[in-house]
Amino acid sequence: MARTLRALGWLLAFLIVIALGTSAWAWIQLGRSLAQQDGTTILAGLAASVTVERDHLGVPTVTGESRVDVARALGFVHAQDRFFQMDLARRRAAGELSELFGPAAVATDRSARLHRFRYRAGAVLAAMSAEDMAHLAAYVDGVNAGLNALGTAAVEYQLLRTTPRPWMREDSILVAAAMFFSLQDSTATGDARTALLQETFPAELAGFLNTTASQWDTPMLGEPLAAPVPPSASVYDLRTAPSAATRGRRLEEVSTADTFALALGLTPQDDDARGSNNWVVAGSRTADGRALLSNDMHLSLSVPNIWYRASLVWSDSRGDHRVTGVTLPGVPSMIVGSNGHIAWGFTNTTADWSDRVLVELVDGDATHYLTPEGPRAFDVSRERLIVDGEADQWLDVRETIWGPVGGPDYADREFAIAWVAHHPEGLNFNLSGMETAWTIGDAMSVANRAGVPGQNCVIADSEGHIGWTVAGRIPRRIGFDGRVPTSWADGTRRWDGWYEAAEYPRLVDPPSGVIVTANNRIVSGPQLDMLGDGGYDPGARARQILDGLLAVDAATTADMLAIQLDDRALLMDRWRALAIDAIGDSADAGRLEFLRLLTDSWTGRASIDSVGYRLVRQFRLTTAELALAPFVQRLRQRDRTYPATPGRSLEGAVWALITERPVHLLDPAYADWTVLMLAAVDDTIAALTRNGQALGDRTWGEANTSVIQHPLTRAVPMLGRWLDMPRTAMPGDSHMPRVQSATFGASERLTVSPGHEADGYFHMATGQSGHPRSPHYRDGHQAWVTGEPTPFLPGETMTTLVLRPR
Repeated sequence: MARTLRALGWLLAFLIVIALGTSAWAWIQLGRSLAQQDGTTILAGLAASVTVERDHLGVPTVTGESRVDVARALGFVHAQDRFFQMDLARRRAAGELSELFGPAAVATDRSARLHRFRYRAGAVLAAMSAEDMAHLAAYVDGVNAGLNALGTAAVEYQLLRTTPRPWMREDSILVAAAMFFSLQDSTATGDARTALLQETFPAELAGFLNTTASQWDTPMLGEPLAAPVPPSASVYDLRTAPSAATRGRRLEEVSTADTFALALGLTPQDDDARGSNNWVVAGSRTADGRALLSNDMHLSLSVPNIWYRASLVWSDSRGDHRVTGVTLPGVPSMIVGSNGHIAWGFTNTTADWSDRVLVELVDGDATHYLTPEGPRAFDVSRERLIVDGEADQWLDVRETIWGPVGGPDYADREFAIAWVAHHPEGLNFNLSGMETAWTIGDAMSVANRAGVPGQNCVIADSEGHIGWTVAGRIPRRIGFDGRVPTSWADGTRRWDGWYEAAEYPRLVDPPSGVIVTANNRIVSGPQLDMLGDGGYDPGARARQILDGLLAVDAATTADMLAIQLDDRALLMDRWRALAIDAIGDSADAGRLEFLRLLTDSWTGRASIDSVGYRLVRQFRLTTAELALAPFVQRLRQRDRTYPATPGRSLEGAVWALITERPVHLLDPAYADWTVLMLAAVDDTIAALTRNGQALGDRTWGEANTSVIQHPLTRAVPMLGRWLDMPRTAMPGDSHMPRVQSATFGASERLTVSPGHEADGYFHMATGQSGHPRSPHYRDGHQAWVTGEPTPFLPGETMTTLVLRPR
């Protein structure tokens, strides 16, 4: 017996030694893929040495004698810190994720492959300027050098048991294309939904249900749109209209989302939660006479962060240059930043950048379609999808002269997709000109010819001036307004090239001294016709920011940060009053508890301790679902994917319904609008107490806890302990400056005055490095969570890497 126990003891000790040895080996192997931060290394192709100095957060200052050398070094640094992220981005746009992730990614790849961006990248490269091509070529060589210099492949490739594929010039175009997927309607679905409304209801009711106008409308140019008014009973009457399938209950949401892209954090989750903020304040309104620019771009949050901070330093015939801000791994230029002369920032315009073109087939011949020049055969490309662990799949993509065929739609109509991103004019690297723009006029010209997803570009200069324009190419629509699908077969409706920079909407030094954009409608009249409506934000966030800025006479960076972190629930205030009024003197115990919490636990903010905020928020959404249900039911008889609460009309149209209370537009299942709102209160109570939890325990922080994950932990949750950010209850929500949900929010926050960058601040979720063993994997995260101001410029040099030419 004793001998057996000794043997078991030795065996146990042996197994422990093996386990420890294996862990040590794995830890060492993991460390071999860390970025080199000190010392000297050869980087072939450099004309002269480049230094990479990193501060305590790992933010590099890349200094070279030329911009081409700096691009090469930036590629090296990007690859060493973020290559797996770059790989996912190129694969997302190209439709090549299945090669890594197997069958789970096939649907995502098929939807992306429809656009054939790897093929289209060739045309973008062919149209690229010599200067941009030189930068891109150097960057690509730097990426591959940085990748090859790692001691072993990044941990993600080790876990996936594959090796990274070298970087190509086309891949950088694909990274840019991936941003179009995130920020625009790649299938012109909005056109189809507008058409469905028009085909189902009278024009006045369809327009009312589809409006983005509201009492919060806050344009910078032109007058606010009138708030929507419910159409009269003579237009439409639910009491006499043919009945729909169901009455008096909430509708289940029918998801059409790309679940795999959502899982990887590549796609925003909720139309009502999308948004970014930027603004500029002229020197006439600041404490020191310097213009200020603030920007927080709200995107899906993932590990690592989408952006990579950097400061780039070089010289040319114009003099010395230093540009600081955020880069996009995979792309050789600065995306948002300041160059000492001008600073610039972006929000998504939510204008209309894609159209559905109804394809008319030749009678009796499904292989040909009608064009202004006569019948034409579809161009068919056979696309191969490599699927890990399974046989390859094939996809036949039919192309028209207007774009790929994505149909049929709900009415069995074939349609093609005309999208800005399909054209070399609409997808290019012209934005790099911002790095050396010295005036607002220069910057606007760069923005207007940049091939980026259409952005509100705000600019401040070192002389105290401010401006706004649209960055990205605007298609010139002829013969139609882009709101609904239409045939282009006879040539009377078409895109006729692009608007020239001189025709773009611009605003410089307005009398208010302030320009604000927050995904809301910025322009009116002909300029609105030019941009179209892709689902503008109702404007509450922009109004709250604007009012906050105008309340400050001598603005400082501290004032800017306070506005960026403003979580006051101004839009929800009126919904709270509505709920209180609806409950009135009800004797129902559940409703009385709801009423008590609206009073006792209402902080006026989307604060983590507030139960009242969570109740009002849920009441608003539920009221909207119940109010719109009889219309959505009828729409779903034609298209079952129509959403239960379309974000674009939720605030303006629904608020008009529940305040005007037209009985002819009330679901006949309810005696009056108060009964409907009480049903919303009851549904909210039921939803939040379904699992036996007390209503008073359901705080906003419980619902709004951050879930910022590495892409791999969504498939293998056990890795989350090492790869994910800590889960934290977060203040903020969608219709206030501090936009925040569990997986969506400010990808960065910054305020800067060009020429005085040392006085600016910067926040970024997660950290600089994509490597879990790096000290910079999460070291910037806590400041982002708490809103602690950290410097815009890189700090004291902690490590220095010298890249030398061969």
